[in-house]
Amino acid sequence: MRVLGIDPGLRNLGWGVIDVQGSRLVHVANGICHSERSDDDGDLARRLCSLYDQLTEVLRIYAPDAAAVENTFVNKDAVATLKLGQARGIALLVPAQAGITVGEYAPNSVKKTVVGVGHAAKVQVDHMVKLHLPGVVITGPDAADALAIAICHAHHLQSSGRLEAALRKAAG
Repeated sequence: MRVLGIDPGLRNLGWGVIDVQGSRLVHVANGICHSERSDDDGDLARRLCSLYDQLTEVLRIYAPDAAAVENTFVNKDAVATLKLGQARGIALLVPAQAGITVGEYAPNSVKKTVVGVGHAAKVQVDHMVKLHLPGVVITGPDAADALAIAICHAHHLQSSGRLEAALRKAAG
């Protein structure tokens, strides 16, 4: 199974693709979709369109079977939170349009799954992603976060699969 993790951001939207082979995780690719700010009135719409096009191309190239997106956290700047939410909408829309179910995870849940503690620093997440995916070359912090989201989703899918198998066995 191929899993796409997405770390939403308006300027930098991180993405990471892994293959799940039993209990083994294999790095496929990672990167960052960039949208540049300009002084135009339609700036936000153009930036969202750029992210949409870039993420659509990632899905076309890597054809994931599953996807996951990090939940938006609320910060002190309501305008920034709203813009991040719009970028997150693109991150949810693109895989959904491709018929892929999208998992959603809180940042602390991703960190707890990958690092073991919910309030891990970015450097710890980066380090643990490299341990989970030996030999990976990470494009940047946003891509590391996206790979962590993909790893988190893979673990949750594996756990739910084991639970479903145990329930079928018990029923049957």
